[in-house]
Amino acid sequence: MPPRVIAFYLPQFHPIPENDEWWGAGFTEWTNVGKAKKLFHGHYQPRVPADLGYYDLRLPETREAQAKMATEAGIEGFCYWHYWFGNGKRLLERPFNEVLESGKPDFPFCLAWANESWKGFDHGLINRKVLIEQLYLGVDDYSKHFYEVLPAFKDKRYITVEGKPLFMIYKPLGSIEVPVFIKTWRKLARENNLEGIYFIGQADSRTYEKITQMGFDSINTIRTSEFMLRKNIFQRVSYGVYRRIFRRPYISSYKKASEYFFDKQIDKRENIIPTIFAGWDHTPRSGWHGLVLKNFTPILFKKHSREVIYNCNKNPNIVFLKSWNEWAEGNYIEPDLKWGNCFLNVLKQLLIIEDT
Repeated sequence: MPPRVIAFYLPQFHPIPENDEWWGAGFTEWTNVGKAKKLFHGHYQPRVPADLGYYDLRLPETREAQAKMATEAGIEGFCYWHYWFGNGKRLLERPFNEVLESGKPDFPFCLAWANESWKGFDHGLINRKVLIEQLYLGVDDYSKHFYEVLPAFKDKRYITVEGKPLFMIYKPLGSIEVPVFIKTWRKLARENNLEGIYFIGQADSRTYEKITQMGFDSINTIRTSEFMLRKNIFQRVSYGVYRRIFRRPYISSYKKASEYFFDKQIDKRENIIPTIFAGWDHTPRSGWHGLVLKNFTPILFKKHSREVIYNCNKNPNIVFLKSWNEWAEGNYIEPDLKWGNCFLNVLKQLLIIEDT
């Protein structure tokens, strides 16, 4: 039986007042995607969406079309990035709230708490100005947060493991309060007739060991830049100087980087959830400061995806896909004008056709 593939889903494709204030009226991720430029020979920019166009996630027709595409590719559900900054402050919640309230699309989902402050650099500014700060305000606030998402946990579409709603924490080491948050939610889950909460913490090779000791049910391993750690200090410094002189992004090949996306010593262990990684190009947001994994092709994606799908541990038999629609990071499998449905067809081949 193939693993349950869950795709990270970014809800940033609709305007909100905060983005209007920070970036100008009507800003969405498409703003960064549309203004992207080629920064070196062979650089694949700008990226232009195909079947769905420059969509607006306030439209239910778009959300239905995405769910249909994902289903046909063998993806079990979407993991929506969820923002709670403390004191009830949320951002980008409208698409998921409408999915929850309308009952459509009839497609599984879960939530991942993006528990970090928003900084200008991550969205296109050179400085590191904090746009909105992530706060950890104690048990009362964690309780309010729990009851905010409780209707989602009780929805029949919510993805569960061992009967428990799956909930990911993006930065398990983001605060010493994270273990308190987990303890509070587990207590509230029992009080509200849930089996519990299945907590997943996200980790890379540098944080994996520490996070395994924090009481999470599973660890999701992400190795976007693992290949960079294999370079010695001289290589890193000299390349950094070269980049600054010529204002070039950090460029590597997807083929080379993907050799480190899956670690057979760690990612085949019980309660480890590996990640299928779909390309990377952060330059639409950060210009020449960004990382580019060039020459991302369906053939290489299939090789990497097959390794993850056929080698993940059957407990809990889950794989995350990074990502469904992170267009401004070049990290998506939705159809574009260059590749069309090729990446979706790769997953269909591995998850549906080869399994029959």
